[in-house]
Amino acid sequence: MDKTDLAGKKVLVFGSGISGIGSAGLLEKVNALPVIYDGNRKLTPADVMAKLPAGSKAQVVIGSLPDEVLDTVDLAVLSPGVPVDIPDVVHIKERNIPVWGEIELAYHCSRGDVLAVTGTNGKTTTTTLVGEIMKYHVEKGSDPFNDRSFVVGNIGTPYTEAALMTDERSVTVAEISSFQLETICHFHPRVSAITNITPDHLDRHHTMEEYIRVKESIIARQGSGDYIVLNYEDPILRVFGERLIAERGFGRPEVFFFSSARILNDGICINGDVIEIRGKGEPVRVLQLKELKLPGTHNYENVMTAVAMTYAYGVPLDEIRHVVRRFTAVEHRIEYVAQKKGVLYYNDSKGTNPDAAIKAVQAMDRPTVLLAGGYDKGSTYREWITSFDGRVKKLVLTGQTKEKIAAEAKACGFTQIVMTETFREAFDACVEAAKPGDAVLLSPACASWGMFPNYEVRGKKFKELVNALED
Repeated sequence: MDKTDLAGKKVLVFGSGISGIGSAGLLEKVNALPVIYDGNRKLTPADVMAKLPAGSKAQVVIGSLPDEVLDTVDLAVLSPGVPVDIPDVVHIKERNIPVWGEIELAYHCSRGDVLAVTGTNGKTTTTTLVGEIMKYHVEKGSDPFNDRSFVVGNIGTPYTEAALMTDERSVTVAEISSFQLETICHFHPRVSAITNITPDHLDRHHTMEEYIRVKESIIARQGSGDYIVLNYEDPILRVFGERLIAERGFGRPEVFFFSSARILNDGICINGDVIEIRGKGEPVRVLQLKELKLPGTHNYENVMTAVAMTYAYGVPLDEIRHVVRRFTAVEHRIEYVAQKKGVLYYNDSKGTNPDAAIKAVQAMDRPTVLLAGGYDKGSTYREWITSFDGRVKKLVLTGQTKEKIAAEAKACGFTQIVMTETFREAFDACVEAAKPGDAVLLSPACASWGMFPNYEVRGKKFKELVNALED
């Protein structure tokens, strides 16, 4: 199927969660005919219909996916949680039915420019900051070609919810996960960014090579006049960027590198205590590090990514500076919660993989009791454990991965470990272990699934428990 009108098309929506329901709702708004399929036999059609707006004409199929249904559909839209290699999806592809994801569907139905952020870590902070810069830019009215901005995608607001509110003068800032990138076809950001690539979601992508391929596919439809912002200190992305530069004459996007460790001849970097943009002519000073309200090198990288993206898009530097100087931490990302009886509590529930959790540990400047563990995504934890480097005084573990993490910790010589059965038990053990002057850090290095529906719910539960403590 080309990028054509969806009206009258029968579309299989695979999955009845938030993404699937959002896709079905958008399809009905453009006069398509959604057929919602979910393999969970515990559900009933009535359960699914209850999630849809009153008057929905969607068809619901539960359990098996019969060929009689596939015989009638023109397109399949997968929710991000549906792997592309399971038998049902393979069967759909074998029948030459086009397969899109919710991002592709929303992009098809939206208008205007897109700025897209992916990467293993830093996506949410970077996307939020880019969104704030674009919001201010639009409010200032300094660009007559843009009059509305939206922040969508993996960050919380489904792209499908905003798609029909966009027009040719809109700018959509999208956080895009690897799951969502697996099913893009025509998705074309004007500016994209890959913050970094470290092992994650290998239970889904199976190999690191496939995970890298999926992340790098964000540029699939980008060409001359577009930009890709890349981390020069990530060896995978440095090679990727240098290859794109070498292929520039073949319709590749312009590469905009950032670096937190060296001065670049061309890109954005830290020179002493100043972030500056370097290239043709004299370096352009952005701001001093001390002006930022975000601590840690990883946050300097997030800021440089957001600055590079918006600068490449054409936002004036004075507007970028105005927003960056006022920007504070994103919820669930090394978020200060409270001080109780001399102990500082930090919520880093967004630290869902070891690399993200390393950055949280490195941001601690006092003895730290670390609450970790959760769903096993196939990660290894040795590098994370070695990053403790005297900062972590006790490791409190819970969830599916606790035995695996404990074994790796002991192999690294770290033995100050407490094993617990529930999140509440783990929290109580942290409170008991922490002394005045210490920090308690929730940075699980694992997904929340199996204990919580998502990292936001986990983080909110942690904050609820902290705020209930006596002081």
